[in-house]
Amino acid sequence: MEAAFNYTETDGAITGPLRTPKNSAINAGAGSIHDQATAQKLGFRGGTVAGSLHMEQFPPLLIEALGPDWLTTGGMSLYFRYATTDGEPVQASANRPENQEGDQQIEIWMDDPDGHRICDGTASIGAPDQNSTVRKRLESIPEATDLRILANVEVGKTGPMVPTKITQEALDRRLAVITEPLKAYGDASIFGHKIMTPALQVQIMRPGETALLPRDGNYGVGLFGAIELQAINGPALVDYDYETFAKVLAVGETPKTEYYYYQSILVDPASGTNIMSMIMMIRFMKASSKLWQ
Repeated sequence: MEAAFNYTETDGAITGPLRTPKNSAINAGAGSIHDQATAQKLGFRGGTVAGSLHMEQFPPLLIEALGPDWLTTGGMSLYFRYATTDGEPVQASANRPENQEGDQQIEIWMDDPDGHRICDGTASIGAPDQNSTVRKRLESIPEATDLRILANVEVGKTGPMVPTKITQEALDRRLAVITEPLKAYGDASIFGHKIMTPALQVQIMRPGETALLPRDGNYGVGLFGAIELQAINGPALVDYDYETFAKVLAVGETPKTEYYYYQSILVDPASGTNIMSMIMMIRFMKASSKLWQ
């Protein structure tokens, strides 16, 4: 199952192999940014590969750069800049840390062979990184002046705790197409359970989103704009019963989109321990919303 991981290194930056991630939601149907016709209508080249899937190329690099403890106390914070389509090649890179002691932060990025920057950001190990790429962007969001899609989204609103779980079947589906397998995804002996890939970490922390923004026909097409994953007492385990809740952090706009940021916390209900956190930025395309037509 696990492909060999080879990297090159130049001036302190390590780069992984060229990979071709699949658009695993290509059959999601009309109204999804992953659908070919929907995406092309909005000006994209085709149905897009979710940013959470691109995140799965980084863990081998981050373990190489920051050590194996990255799986238990590591973070990855990315802003997505250029959407790719099914099977388009991309390559992940990371800087090595300047020192090997204490909490550390490094820069990470992904490019395609044509020089497009797919995403960039930071990764860290140790205490949750308060100076991550996504957190810094949160500090500089200008005040929105014409919100229509997200006019009723209240900053600071916190949703209820809801149960959440990733099953073995969900893991099997990801491992069938994942670009960079890790042994711990498929070997329960390392942590007592198999652990989640980054895309599954995003999936398990999204259920709280529904209470913050109940979707209806006016919202139009949404897509990920940025994602931060932070292991607090990780890793998150497969086939384990968790709970999660979410809180709205910010709302903003661009000429083509309205967007909001929220934070989700993954909790082990048996111990009350926080396992992971996620900050998610979701964009809604104005051109796809009835409220802008």
